[in-house]
Amino acid sequence: MTENEKNEQGCCPEGYIRKAGNCVLPEVTFTTLIMSLNSSTLFHLGEIKNPDTGQTGRDLVLAKHTIDTLQLLKNKTKGNLIDKEEELLGHVLADLKLRYVKATS
Repeated sequence: MTENEKNEQGCCPEGYIRKAGNCVLPEVTFTTLIMSLNSSTLFHLGEIKNPDTGQTGRDLVLAKHTIDTLQLLKNKTKGNLIDKEEELLGHVLADLKLRYVKATS
């Protein structure tokens, strides 16, 4: 990435990307949905910082709710995902469930 591209990218708000000279949100895909829910869960588990405050917090009720949402998606989309999406969802769920168990122990 050139210095000019870095400067252009830097002008976009957090989470946005530069496309055709404009700051836009990334394309909505199943993968971006899963990764967004993964980030939410990690935040609620206290494993990533709030980008606004730099602080971590912990809300295990919301973490479990988001994990349950991912499990619901897995159950409801069974047989309708491409292999890559199914693998991603399975790995994310397994990882988050393990982290949740450790957090509640």
